Amino acid sequence: MDGKQIHARLKACGIKVPPETAEKLAVYHALLMDWNQRMDLTAVTEEDEMLDRHYVDSLAPLAVPGLLPQTGRVIDVGTGAGFPGMALAIACPQLHFTLLDAQQKRLTFLQAVIDEVGLTNVTLCHSRAEDGARKPELREQFDAAAARAVAPLAVLAEYLLPYVRVGGRALCWKGPAVKDELTAGRRAAAMLGGMVETPALVSFPGRDWEHVLLPICKREKTVRQYPRKAGTPSKLPLGESGTFRPQSSEKPKKA
Repeated sequence: MDGKQIHARLKACGIKVPPETAEKLAVYHALLMDWNQRMDLTAVTEEDEMLDRHYVDSLAPLAVPGLLPQTGRVIDVGTGAGFPGMALAIACPQLHFTLLDAQQKRLTFLQAVIDEVGLTNVTLCHSRAEDGARKPELREQFDAAAARAVAPLAVLAEYLLPYVRVGGRALCWKGPAVKDELTAGRRAAAMLGGMVETPALVSFPGRDWEHVLLPICKREKTVRQYPRKAGTPSKLPLGESGTFRPQSSEKPKKA
């Protein structure tokens, strides 16, 4: 897959990037294909499908005005092989991206991409999502937080919103079935200081599948109890029965 193919497909999907960006994406892709022979980075290996499912999908926010900030900091939580964060970092040099993942081997691959492409707007972070959001240097420090993780919306909200400053946005990549997750997702977002906004539908010309970009606006600070300890959000998602808004940390006043 070369830069011309990537550029043409992005253009057909309504995503405008300069040819030199497409060439950098081609370098990224060549490294991914090479490293994928030695480690499990992606299960999708057919090139046309990879182009749509990884690169076009990752860059889909560029076709929807207002989804990404014009300047500032973005964190990709659970970046894996770098989707969407690395692809967006290549296409948006005006933004600084932190790519967070729990597996060091993936970050080793991403460092190779940074070095080969010559990126100066990417920082790598080795951490679980829940642990990273408790660190002062990361908590509520980002203008946007993104994830393409395969997890219910309520779980993604707890992973992402603690990283986002008030006024920023969490951005979740979801399938059409997200409509079944909206009730619990809205409750969870509210408990975390956020509000689910109108989703944007992403279609792929010539494909019979589509994705949804679901933004969550950060309206208030996330209370310090969230995120819960590692593993708990996926086992006991917020917004579902059995999960409740945390009690106030203020001591009761004496009568």
